[in-house]
Amino acid sequence: MRRRWPGFLLILVLALAWEISSARGWIDPITFPRVSVIFESWGRSVWTTGDLLRQLLPSLGRIFAGFALAVVVAVPLGLLMGSVSMVYRLLEPITEFIRPIPSSAYIPVAILFLGIGNEMKIFVIFLACCFPILLNTYGGVRGVDQVLIDTGRTFGLSRLAAARQIILPAAMPNILTGMRISLGIALIVAVVAEMITGNSGIGYFILDMQRVFRVPEMFAGIFTLGLLGFFINFIFLKIESHFLRWRGASAET
Repeated sequence: MRRRWPGFLLILVLALAWEISSARGWIDPITFPRVSVIFESWGRSVWTTGDLLRQLLPSLGRIFAGFALAVVVAVPLGLLMGSVSMVYRLLEPITEFIRPIPSSAYIPVAILFLGIGNEMKIFVIFLACCFPILLNTYGGVRGVDQVLIDTGRTFGLSRLAAARQIILPAAMPNILTGMRISLGIALIVAVVAEMITGNSGIGYFILDMQRVFRVPEMFAGIFTLGLLGFFINFIFLKIESHFLRWRGASAET
């Protein structure tokens, strides 16, 4: 955190510039209310009425449910695609066909089959998160030195044991990178899905505040999203550092 003080200082300077510009009328104070007003609305929505917290909890549940399902499905598939050429040849065409489709384009199709409830949102998050994890896992497996695998087989390791003790640890940096990317995608897709079909969640809260022209509360919701993304990334980096401590260097660097 001490190394990051210039970045936090820049955020403080930008917030101060926004506050002064709005207070003096250099920018429209209705469309861009003062930062102090936004923070006052944020504190009221979080601590007094609790509206923001009530909307945040459903979003977190959807994000982590879809992300967890993606990890459970994509990591084993990536390991298989990287280790077994037949599996790669079978799955590579459909993966490359579906992967470029924007995540938001899945939503209308998911609504047809799953309705507008939690199942639809979790499914869309799951689908959007799968491909970064899958491709990074595959790339990590393909990048493992074949000499390591051959050495393990020479010492009597079975194919499954070699995958567990050699391939998986060696591919772990790539797998964690894919998971970190997917967490950001999960947050984006959850907000978009809640804005389109939601009656709860942080995305619904932001859009609802915009509709009734409660602009400070709308910005408070956006500010909460930024904080949420920052802390999710921060916690994940700590977890990543723990799993990659054998490298002798922090994953953050």
